[in-house]
Amino acid sequence: MAEKHRCGWCVGDALYEAYHDQEWGVPVYDDATIFEFLILETFQAGLSWITILRKRENFRAAFDNFDYKKIANYQQVKIDTLLQDAGIIRNKLKVNATVTNAQLFMKIQEEFGSFSNYIWGFVDGKPIKNKVKTYKEIPPTTAISDALSKDLKKRGFKFVGSTVMYAHMQATGMVNDHETDCFRYDKV
Repeated sequence: MAEKHRCGWCVGDALYEAYHDQEWGVPVYDDATIFEFLILETFQAGLSWITILRKRENFRAAFDNFDYKKIANYQQVKIDTLLQDAGIIRNKLKVNATVTNAQLFMKIQEEFGSFSNYIWGFVDGKPIKNKVKTYKEIPPTTAISDALSKDLKKRGFKFVGSTVMYAHMQATGMVNDHETDCFRYDKV
């Protein structure tokens, strides 16, 4: 049986391959999952994604299973505890941004009915299917990620630069950047 062809960025690491095969690029419309990826992408800024994946379960435990309603109400004692947790990225600005972003996430839910309605509106509710031969062709940002980043920043979100938001779009399936000969390309 022939080996499955995967996108070049994930080959050789079992955790990366599992993430690629099961999650990356699959359209996500559930607010809780969208928020989880928003947290993870926030902490990924300036780091490699594999670093975040390796700490994902630690993040899940530290941040109350990514419950944005709980996170929005974190007090300084909880923030201080997070900053001592060696299992996550202990960056004060990113931890504080997560609390702020959770609060703003809920404001967007109130305005649009769900965060999903808001964010998917940037791609007219359906995934953009790109045609890249190799992951090296994928741009770090697009006009859509620029617009999304700009709007989120205007609303007060932190660590939501265009590159972070494009990675979020890829992770949540708003854009399909699987290589055209990847076995997942036509499945997501």
